[in-house]
Amino acid sequence: MRRRWGALLLGALLCAHGLASSPECACGRSHFTCAVSALGECTCIPAQWQCDGDNDCGDHSDEDGCMLPTCSPLDFHCDNGKCIRRSWVCDGDNDCEDDSDEQDCPPRECEEDEFPCQNGYCIRSLWHCDGDNDCGDNSDEQCDMRKCSDKEFRCSDGSCIAEHWYCDGDTDCKDGSDEESCPSAVPAPPCNLEEFQCAYGRCILDIYHCDGDDDCGDWSDESDCSSHQPCRSGEFMCDSGLCINAGWRCDGDADCDDQSDERNCTTSMCTAEQFRCRSGRCVRLSWRCDGEDDCADNSDEENCENTGSPQCASDQFLCWNGRCIGQRKLCNGANDCGDNSDESPQQNCRPRTGEENCNVNNGGCAQKCQMVRGAVQCTCHTGYRLTEDGRMCHDVNECAEEGYCSQGCTNSEGAFQCWCEAGYELRPDRRSCKALGPEPVLLFANRIDIRQVLPHRSEYTLLLNNLENAIALDFHHRRELVFWSDVTLDRILRANLNGSNVEEVVSTGLESPGGLAVDWVHDKLYWTDSGTSRIEVANLDGAHRKVLLWQNLEKPRAIALHPMEGTIYWTDWGNTPRIEASSMDGSGRRIIADTHLFWPNGLTIDYAGRRMYWVDAKHHVIERANLDGSHRKAVISQGLPHPFAITVFEDSLYWTDWHTKSINSANKFTGKNQEIIRNKLHFPMDIHTLHPQRQPAAGKNRCGDNNGGCTHLCLPSGQNYTCACPTGFRKISSHACAQSLDKFLLFARRMDIRRISFDTEDLSDDVIPLADVRSAVALDWDSRDDHVYWTDVSTDTISRAKWDGTGQEVVVDTSLESPAGLAIDWVTNKLYWTDAGTDRIEVANTDGSMRTVLIWENLDRPRDIVVEPMGGYMYWTDWGASPKIERAGMDASGRQVIISSNLTWPNGLAIDYGSQRLYWADAGMKTIEFAGLDGSKRKVLIGSQLPHPFGLTLYGERIYWTDWQTKSIQSADRLTGLDRETLQENLENLMDIHVFHRRRPPVSTPCAVENGGCSHLCLRSPNPSGFRCTCPTGINLMPDGKTCSPGMNSFLIFARRIDVRMVSLDIPYFADVVVPINITMKNTIAIGVDPQEGKVYWSDSTLHRISRANLDGSQHEDIITTGLQTTDGLAVDSIGRKVYWTDTGTNRIEVGNLDGSMRKVLVWQNLDSPRAIVLYHEMGFMYWTDWGENAKLERSGMDGSDRVVLINNNLGWPNGLTVDKASSQLLWADAHTERIEAADLNGANRHTLVSPVQHPYGLTLLDSYIYWTDWQTRSIHRADKGTGSNVILVRSNLPGLMDIQAVDRAQPLGFNKCGSRNGGCSHLCLPRPSGFSCACPTGIQLKGDGKTCDPSPETYLLFSSRGSIRRISLDTSDHTDVHVPVPELNNVISLDYDSVDGKVYYTDVFLDVIRRADLNGSNMETVIGHGLKTTDGLAVDWVARNLYWTDTGRNTIEASRLDGSCRKVLVNNSLDEPRAIAVFPRKGYLFWTDWGHIAKIERANLDGSERKVLINTDLGWPNGLTLDYDTRRIYWVDAHLDRIESADLSGKLRQVLVSHVSHPFALTQQDRWIYWTDWQTKSIQRVDKYSGRNKETVLANVEGLMDIIVVSPQRQTGTNACGVNNGGCTHLCFARALDFVCACPDEPDGRPCSLVPGLLPPAPRATSMSEKNPVLTNTLPTTLRSSTTRTRTSLEEVEGRCSEKDAQLGLCAHSNEAIPAAPGEGLHVSYVIGGLLSILLILLVIAALMLYRHKKSKLTDPGMGNLTYSNPSYRTSTQEVKIEAIPKPAMYNQLCYKKELFHPSDSLSPFLF
Repeated sequence: MRRRWGALLLGALLCAHGLASSPECACGRSHFTCAVSALGECTCIPAQWQCDGDNDCGDHSDEDGCMLPTCSPLDFHCDNGKCIRRSWVCDGDNDCEDDSDEQDCPPRECEEDEFPCQNGYCIRSLWHCDGDNDCGDNSDEQCDMRKCSDKEFRCSDGSCIAEHWYCDGDTDCKDGSDEESCPSAVPAPPCNLEEFQCAYGRCILDIYHCDGDDDCGDWSDESDCSSHQPCRSGEFMCDSGLCINAGWRCDGDADCDDQSDERNCTTSMCTAEQFRCRSGRCVRLSWRCDGEDDCADNSDEENCENTGSPQCASDQFLCWNGRCIGQRKLCNGANDCGDNSDESPQQNCRPRTGEENCNVNNGGCAQKCQMVRGAVQCTCHTGYRLTEDGRMCHDVNECAEEGYCSQGCTNSEGAFQCWCEAGYELRPDRRSCKALGPEPVLLFANRIDIRQVLPHRSEYTLLLNNLENAIALDFHHRRELVFWSDVTLDRILRANLNGSNVEEVVSTGLESPGGLAVDWVHDKLYWTDSGTSRIEVANLDGAHRKVLLWQNLEKPRAIALHPMEGTIYWTDWGNTPRIEASSMDGSGRRIIADTHLFWPNGLTIDYAGRRMYWVDAKHHVIERANLDGSHRKAVISQGLPHPFAITVFEDSLYWTDWHTKSINSANKFTGKNQEIIRNKLHFPMDIHTLHPQRQPAAGKNRCGDNNGGCTHLCLPSGQNYTCACPTGFRKISSHACAQSLDKFLLFARRMDIRRISFDTEDLSDDVIPLADVRSAVALDWDSRDDHVYWTDVSTDTISRAKWDGTGQEVVVDTSLESPAGLAIDWVTNKLYWTDAGTDRIEVANTDGSMRTVLIWENLDRPRDIVVEPMGGYMYWTDWGASPKIERAGMDASGRQVIISSNLTWPNGLAIDYGSQRLYWADAGMKTIEFAGLDGSKRKVLIGSQLPHPFGLTLYGERIYWTDWQTKSIQSADRLTGLDRETLQENLENLMDIHVFHRRRPPVSTPCAVENGGCSHLCLRSPNPSGFRCTCPTGINLMPDGKTCSPGMNSFLIFARRIDVRMVSLDIPYFADVVVPINITMKNTIAIGVDPQEGKVYWSDSTLHRISRANLDGSQHEDIITTGLQTTDGLAVDSIGRKVYWTDTGTNRIEVGNLDGSMRKVLVWQNLDSPRAIVLYHEMGFMYWTDWGENAKLERSGMDGSDRVVLINNNLGWPNGLTVDKASSQLLWADAHTERIEAADLNGANRHTLVSPVQHPYGLTLLDSYIYWTDWQTRSIHRADKGTGSNVILVRSNLPGLMDIQAVDRAQPLGFNKCGSRNGGCSHLCLPRPSGFSCACPTGIQLKGDGKTCDPSPETYLLFSSRGSIRRISLDTSDHTDVHVPVPELNNVISLDYDSVDGKVYYTDVFLDVIRRADLNGSNMETVIGHGLKTTDGLAVDWVARNLYWTDTGRNTIEASRLDGSCRKVLVNNSLDEPRAIAVFPRKGYLFWTDWGHIAKIERANLDGSERKVLINTDLGWPNGLTLDYDTRRIYWVDAHLDRIESADLSGKLRQVLVSHVSHPFALTQQDRWIYWTDWQTKSIQRVDKYSGRNKETVLANVEGLMDIIVVSPQRQTGTNACGVNNGGCTHLCFARALDFVCACPDEPDGRPCSLVPGLLPPAPRATSMSEKNPVLTNTLPTTLRSSTTRTRTSLEEVEGRCSEKDAQLGLCAHSNEAIPAAPGEGLHVSYVIGGLLSILLILLVIAALMLYRHKKSKLTDPGMGNLTYSNPSYRTSTQEVKIEAIPKPAMYNQLCYKKELFHPSDSLSPFLF
């Protein structure tokens, strides 16, 4: 019902519409001006009517502020003039309605759990600062501003938003402060190739472009579309693609987002029931002259007669002339109406006697009496109203006035009482109700995310982001779940209310799920879908899905549930807009409202108020009604541009608006107090109030705990329940459903496959839940195993799944181009299909195995195929240039054309096995016909109203077909074509159709017995044979007619990046077959074959490995897994049993045994992108192409000797290469010159064979043909090898083609030059032109005998690079790195080597362990596995068998035995980021670097004593450290000062060796060279250690370089006292400069520990905690520290000489402290004197040097103004080391490491990314 506004004109003034144009009104001098109405109207009344106690203005504005002496002494006079009972004063209720009866009241004592308001009210403490004005004076909301977290941005108004919303283009702060002062807009990143970019920059999948859905949110994905999805009948399509009601076209309202519905309109578009406004807009005729400006230009209210009186207020009187006066002016003797109607006899006015007086009998008044103009005027107390006789009073029923109480109301005589439903509590005003529980939250969908906003404050948070197109949502408060629908993904999803655990609930069969509702009592999910015109229900997890309502639904949108009453309510904005309701089981459907509705969008239920509210986007109104539709009323009818969704909570409505992109609120009773909660949103959609009272727990679960005894769905129905079955399943009893389907119609719809059950009557289609269906075309089924089969022409696959969607699998996914037809032979379990791309008919087992081509000739776009196993025939349609229908035996025998005339596009085929008829549909002829199985007796069954039939099937007495144009599934009588009916309509992209049933006729066949004796395929064939054996593609049948040969003899084998395929040359057609290797290939490039063992070898440049497998795909193994980058070329020497390969990344040519062992680099110099490689074993040559900057073809011996360039001119990109041994020719393909050329084996007689070729890559030769792959044509081609003529296409449509090899396994291999005994070589025997040569694996030298090799190099570099440990031999000149095969390397940093046991030790900072292993990778074990944080440095004491390490995380230096036992902290004070560490066992010294706040290099004895700072000036980041044991100098690299320096062992004689290195990390020394790793150049380099010159790069392009050491017999030499029998120590023995000490571990290991050499102490006594964790300090008694001649014989002797005083001072040694052992004799005096003189001389030299350096340092300060590199983190998951240039303060020497992404909080200090 529309709200009408009237204007009473008393005086001569009516203001124009709108306050903006006329903000004030002025009445005459004798008139009073009423307040301006909401519509801007002005009303004037006589001045004497002001303050007369009568509501003459209609809005009480004439009575506001008046003080009338009308209250009796027993009453209280309110400030607004109202009289109330004095007993009501200060009772806590606002009876005056202006709160004046509650002012100046004595303060009320509030309870402990109450908050005292400033006005004296008491409210619950929980209501304090909850955003609601509960006190009435807002004193409960004077709260401190909430602090924003670190991850939030504070808006200018004090609210907090997510930090990443700052400057994101969306206004998230109410005041817009999050988008102020933002940097200039960064252009949106481009979308991927498979994505479409919306107008505002967002990327969506390209398949959503022009699909008819508004996936972008602004319709930009549907603009400029040449072919829109057509709208339904009765709809108009906007230019943007949106479909609207056709009646809205040219109605003056812009209903299309692009206003295209209002373009090119004529003036005659309004219907007879409409009125045309001046603007052209059409409105209902009934709205003409109704007092409301519906046209927006007031033209519908012009020239109106006085068709009715305006509505007066409830306390006013309507005069005959239409004027409104106050009720008190009735019968007062004055003509107030002007027509005397207020004094007429009809008003029962008593004649005035002139003797009336209030003092006599109270003037005859029942309650109050007053004298006005000498006459008695009766009035009533509050709560009463004057009766028509003007004397008596009757009770006012306040409860009848809407909104007087929020929820419940009880009327009493002269009073009333409000009350609240359970879960609510009365506020202090005693009229409104407040919900108990947490603060309410508005939960709304914003298309790309779901957000939460607190309605009463500026709190605004994100719940879920990165969504596609979230529209509808609801929540389940008890289970803490949120559900939403996505109309781009066509999914319904759910997540926890904290945003975690996102999962799909419904993923199939949705088209436009616009409404969603949760039944929180029975745990069900309901939704509407305007695309499928259905309402469905399922369990909360999507199980047991059922179509609930489908008939007479057009575009259902919003849905709301009332589980307590068991009712569903929904809106439908189709051609007949309406609001309907039904029970929650779908029964009892009824219409709630169907008039004055246009676009009913949002719907919500007020459970406490027992009403429903809805919004109408076309009518621009919010309405309400009782739940049965009665008492309908407009709440808000102004200022609603495009409301979409609505929710209600307490006394407020909240709604979203598309046009204003805002969330708004208003009072639910009056529509007043409108407020914008949030605006400038992205695209607000559905909205709900998240609060427990919106899902009250009072509802009874009718299904109880046992699901009502139902097997599937239990749905409420009134106060009972109904057991229901999922869609299509029949009910077998009142509570049980069938467990499976017996018969159903199966049809494909491109993006999904659906079924219509014939077991039920509703015939609702149900989507089979399948994944990744892109473009399904053909279908078939097999009831024996309940499988459904389908082809997909987008993915070019054939798949199958159970009829319920489970067990989905791809059965054929290779060599398909357009599989358009499919048929199941249910007798022999075979799968037949047609391929319109390859023009083939193929067959395979139903699991896709043993696939073979049946027909490959004279096919031109074959389409559908059916089989008839009873007769052994198959039939297919072909709609190429000469359309026809053919048949052949199911073994391809006896092929014949049966129909060839009057055909255009023969599509679907079906066989009537009973009547032996063949049916077909022709989309060109627009007919359905049939004929005998031999093509005779042809007849048209249906020849009319068939626009475009496609799929066809038979079942029972009916024929079924799909039609593309009518978008429908239809059926008719199969014999007559009559009795046509439509099963489904409005279904786009309909394809094949079948009926699944369980009554296929059984057929006996010889194939059923031992597969007919066939080794592989047994196929049905026509009688008399009945069957025939056949072989998989490419394999020939042997003469016995039963057995297939073991494999292909002659074939092509080629790499296609993600797979390896073969094309048999043994058969008369070319068909590629995938080698079924059970691995995932990423980028397979090069390929080779060993015909002797039948193995294929391939390289994968993404996985960086070379692998092999048998030609049948079995026995896969990786043979080379390290040291590869881009292996472009590969060749197998099947004679010499070797594999050769080129590597473009490392620029090497290598060789190894066929299992990958004994790998050797053959060529490494002057290579620039080597590509193809071929071998000529008999001649001892290998040839390769190089397409670097100077492209060339080269040749060498197969051992790398005698290298020569054959051709280096007129080459571009020489790719493929092959040798024609028969003609002694070398052939190559050049992708740049687009030629295939040939020359003699020495490069002479060069000539062109084939030109042009577009982009040849791989090239091979067999017999008289050459074959090549072409990137551009995506094909394999063939030509004559001698002339290049007769070019044919072998296979096409093969993207990703790479290398190719031709193989004939029947050809003899040839003579092995190395003979049977490997040429007498211990390792590698490699052919060369003059015979052969013995060779050793990389880095190992051949011995003098020329035959044998050492097991490993003698001297080599050992270095770490995060995930690997490698070695570089210094014995050979190639400097090739070889991986040490240590397993489980994650992030290796530091290394050292023990030459005694031959083990490498390393730290792994990802695992925080120290490990060791043999150099062959075996015997890997963890030495230290706990208590480590950041082990940056590692050193092995090869003499004492101790291990030392630095721990930057703990700032300690520790030691242990080499096996990890006897662990002891040596230094743990005054350390700040210790890094590298080195030992000098012969001298007893320990050295380390520290690049903390004050960088330094220190030295101590090996026990940590006598610690000394050697260097602490002019240091930045001292990273690596090494010792030159020969010259007795220390070397270090400085990554901040970018230099390498050295000094003697005392830190003296310091000198800069290299002053410009990029970012060195670690270094080592060998002979005259210093080697170091560099992070920036990613290389290992070396210089002369004496001069710093002769700088060389040893190894380049290595990511993640870390530590480096030298392994050499000359490095770990010398001995000390600990070298023999551990110095006699029981645990740890530490050598020192002048002696050695024994020490005990920090944690006792259960063995008695002695500090005295050779002494085994008694069993250990109990020790205190202080004794367990001592710190080694220089606190030993002087006698113990200085004596070098006395021998300590026992611990008791030492402790016995310890006085009590010494003990108190801590000067006594304890059991686990190190005690020095006795050295040899003391030093001679003469040595001492000579040493002192030498020291004095050295000091003078150093002083002079320091003076010079001091002056020099003043000229250049390395810490000021220079950009340097911080050490990047080596705790990352990638091998790449990122270096960031930053200025470094001179005294800030911090470097930060970061751990793996798994430990983002751990920092390894100092290597900062």
